[in-house]
Amino acid sequence: MNFGTSGGVAACDETEAARIVDAFLDAGGNIVDTADAYTGGESEQIVGRAVKGRRDQVVLATKAFLPQGPGPNDRGLSRVHLTRALEASLRRLGTDYIDLYQCHQWDDSTPIEETMATLDGFVRSGKVRYLGCSNFSAAQIVESQWAAQRTNATPFISLQPQYSLLARSIEAEILPACRKHGLGTLVWSPLGGGVLTGRYRRGAAPDAGSRMGRLKASALPMARAWADGLLNEPNLDIAGHVVETAAELGTTPAAVALAWVRHRPGVTSVIVGPRTLDQLHGNLAGLATDLPAETIEHLDEISRPAGAAIVNGMNTSPVAGPGRLGVAGEGR
Repeated sequence: MNFGTSGGVAACDETEAARIVDAFLDAGGNIVDTADAYTGGESEQIVGRAVKGRRDQVVLATKAFLPQGPGPNDRGLSRVHLTRALEASLRRLGTDYIDLYQCHQWDDSTPIEETMATLDGFVRSGKVRYLGCSNFSAAQIVESQWAAQRTNATPFISLQPQYSLLARSIEAEILPACRKHGLGTLVWSPLGGGVLTGRYRRGAAPDAGSRMGRLKASALPMARAWADGLLNEPNLDIAGHVVETAAELGTTPAAVALAWVRHRPGVTSVIVGPRTLDQLHGNLAGLATDLPAETIEHLDEISRPAGAAIVNGMNTSPVAGPGRLGVAGEGR
């Protein structure tokens, strides 16, 4: 999401992006996820060039839904838009197939049967190998899988949901739906937009160069609202506990937050969005961190939504965590 300099919230130029991808693959990583809407398509172009020569090592994933122009067929999950979007993504990525093609959001204006039949055609043509979705509710997952079954089409195999100590709403219904219907999960924003790194403090304005500082200074109301939704009192309380836990364990707050997410029931993979090579190394170290059982229990407790019960290790509350967000997007 950060790759490119065409209006990204946290721009990363192509040279640094290539270093990040190379280091990630050298460390044993294999999934590189982007979307046609990231930095105006520049992200896909950079990713395509970065994996050239190592294409067979990469599970290349991208997404479609968000506007690509002003017209009524320039967005959504209709046959017209998805067909155009796939061809454009293939060109930008410089490849003749995409390993995981994902619906970025649900489309209320298109019958799900049309979407699933269109995606199935992509698989049958060899241009796409597997299908996934992002930011779908439990009901939308079920509707999609049933539609694929009814039309003898290819079903989804994965979901990209938001998940962190600050946003645990998927535990109530979405993770159980994924298990029931055979979807792996690639969770995004495990660091809560950077809040769980301990960079932000109560009563102090975020640094101008930080992610939250850039969001708060943005001309886009949605960006400012995103920052305000993250930097609230409950979230900062949780972040404070993470900082204290990291100090006790002799590690970083980011490592604690990533380790907690990685070990949660139902989580298949964790998406990180480094803007620099140093951030990547910190993320990789965090993903290799193991937490003591008592630490996990403590983090579970301090981040549990009010009124939530726990059944088989999963939160049954239908609401998001203390810092619940209503904005869809990849605030890695």
